[in-house]
Amino acid sequence: MNKLLKDLYDCFYIPPELSAQKQEIEECHQTLINVLDKPERRLVLQIIDAKDRIVEETSIDSFISGFALAWRLSTELNQYEKERSVSRCTAKRLGALSMSGKEDSE
Repeated sequence: MNKLLKDLYDCFYIPPELSAQKQEIEECHQTLINVLDKPERRLVLQIIDAKDRIVEETSIDSFISGFALAWRLSTELNQYEKERSVSRCTAKRLGALSMSGKEDSE
């Protein structure tokens, strides 16, 4: 099921542009390259990659949670409509029976 929801996410989710933020990240990255030695740069990049994975997983989880909520709401609304429909039918039948009962007594 999660594969299907992940596929829906991939199909429907359009990430925001965020060009200003991407530019800022690139500028900070270049500054770090100039200031840090290779081992420290590698460590910073590992941190950034891990944070990116967390953000992606959070986004997917949020989509799936929203989808599950929508599905539950849809189910509840359908159940409510069915109960309401049965209520109306029952009320109509009872109204019809009482009407026929009044006609018989008159």
